Amino acid sequence: MAHAYVDPLLDITVVTPAHPARLRNGMLDRAVRSVAMQTSPPAAHSIAVDLRGEGAAPTRQRALEAVQTEWVAFLDSDDVFLERHLELLSKHAVERNADFVYSWFKILDANGKVYEEDPVFPMTHYLDPFDPENPIETTVTTLVRTELAKSVGFHALDRGHNSNSGEDRAFTLGCLAQGAKISHLVRKTWLWAHHGMNTSGLPTKGDAVVVR
Repeated sequence: MAHAYVDPLLDITVVTPAHPARLRNGMLDRAVRSVAMQTSPPAAHSIAVDLRGEGAAPTRQRALEAVQTEWVAFLDSDDVFLERHLELLSKHAVERNADFVYSWFKILDANGKVYEEDPVFPMTHYLDPFDPENPIETTVTTLVRTELAKSVGFHALDRGHNSNSGEDRAFTLGCLAQGAKISHLVRKTWLWAHHGMNTSGLPTKGDAVVVR
């Protein structure tokens, strides 16, 4: 069921890194459709496709560099925003005067089935507020002030073949180190396509394309 249009609460660009396989298998198209269906639409969607196998971090960084709005929302090419994702995170950012907001997710399997259960993180990660003295590891699907995001940036941390590059946690800790106010919205507002490995896969290099 479609929701009524809601005026954008914040000036947001969605950033998505992708690699050619995600274009061929329809995952990127699914992610793009979820952005287009937002009740609070973004100003733009910056998509970088990596054709040289450099990895998710530099691909995401290239898409981030193209952003001109005050806020940026990150979405991996295999994941999906639920329709109120940007609306709810925007409201939370305004209400809490936050610089960085993250929510939680439902699991999306390869057959398109959605699970409420989270086999990856403990329940406390979802239910508890963010503690800057004991920062948890979350995902990259966040809403962040663009100036902050660009000052921290994304840098791959090689942990070996098919392992998580560590960029998600490094980005969170980098924002925290710069004094960012990080706030957790205790809502499940997006779908995480968990494949048992880094969901960013092996993105490849290309110029960022901004869709307005």
